[in-house]
Amino acid sequence: MKTLADLGDLRGKRVLVRSDLNVPLDGATISDDGRIRASLPTITQLVEAGARVVVCAHLGRPKGAPDPQYSLAPVAARLGELLGSEVAFASDTVGESARSVVAGLADGQVALLENLRFNAGETSKDEAERGAFADELAQLADAYVSDGFGVVHRAQASVYDIARRLPSAMGGLVRTEVDVLRRLTSDPERPYAVVLGGAKVSDKLGVIDNLLGTADRLLIGGGMVFTFLKAQGYEVGNSLLEEDQLATVTEYLERAERDGVEIVLPTDVVAASAFSADADHEVVAADDIPSDRMGLDIGPDSARLFADKLADCRTVFWNGPMGAFEMAPYAAGTEAVARALVEATKGGALTVVGGGDSAAAVRQLGFADEDFGHISTGGGASLEYLEGKSLPGIAVFDQAQEG
Repeated sequence: MKTLADLGDLRGKRVLVRSDLNVPLDGATISDDGRIRASLPTITQLVEAGARVVVCAHLGRPKGAPDPQYSLAPVAARLGELLGSEVAFASDTVGESARSVVAGLADGQVALLENLRFNAGETSKDEAERGAFADELAQLADAYVSDGFGVVHRAQASVYDIARRLPSAMGGLVRTEVDVLRRLTSDPERPYAVVLGGAKVSDKLGVIDNLLGTADRLLIGGGMVFTFLKAQGYEVGNSLLEEDQLATVTEYLERAERDGVEIVLPTDVVAASAFSADADHEVVAADDIPSDRMGLDIGPDSARLFADKLADCRTVFWNGPMGAFEMAPYAAGTEAVARALVEATKGGALTVVGGGDSAAAVRQLGFADEDFGHISTGGGASLEYLEGKSLPGIAVFDQAQEG
């Protein structure tokens, strides 16, 4: 796959960089700038090469038209602070402002286009409409760099179509992500454990199905665990439950036992009277959840069990919190798993935090990115890779290489 070096001398060249700057916003305040920080090395490398850097990205899910609450203006300001130099901001994607801002760039300067998803062509399922938008983006640049791992699983104009229209290369962030995920899938050092959490088991079906053939242990927490507990015949009270997935989960449990894959479920949970930090809550056995309570975190015994199951692992992938970590009474399980990964990392294991809520959780709980082997910038993309799916934003480079 082509790297920045393959693009040749970039001094004075306009380089369009697709970054993942989809950060959480509270009004105009960025609550976690991790994705902006992750984009810095590639942007800085291009700046130092004398390129005229045109960064493009999306934020949130606007409906194909401008929507002020999803403006990238606060991101431009933060990117400039982190780079230590002003970032010119275009108030549209491919319109008059974008053309003017790009034309005004000097060598080594950086611009950020407004939210790509303000244009319906970015995410259109219609190839012609998507291609037309990619054509307009291509007019703003001489070369393209793909550096937004969080979007490589989407066949979108700025991810897939643009790479077929300009001399293109993969940025360092995407290359690192792909290299790490290949280590997880091709020949992981064992024991290999995967910790899965989050709300719904239906979101993780493909990855569980695939991992039953590669992982040694699956540790299950979060809201999705109650479908597993119910499949074993336990009462789960008012906990999140996907009745329509019970048969699938039962099949997974049977297959794991048959194939020698250890599925580790909580032995106790924190059960609350309501989904609230102020609700009455208590630790109960996982097979004895009161009918009027809901499980909102794994319990302390489970936290110790999970830590023990990770202690001897040489490879660990984690995607999805163990509970409703945003509320202090239900954060201990997620913190315990994070701490277990930190200890495994110190012992030389490859530990990967699979983006999304997991990445937000470890930062919110006070851990540093450097405490882990790798924190992915793309939760959905990393899961789809582990499912064995072809990711359009990666496949387009493979196709170019074959061509």
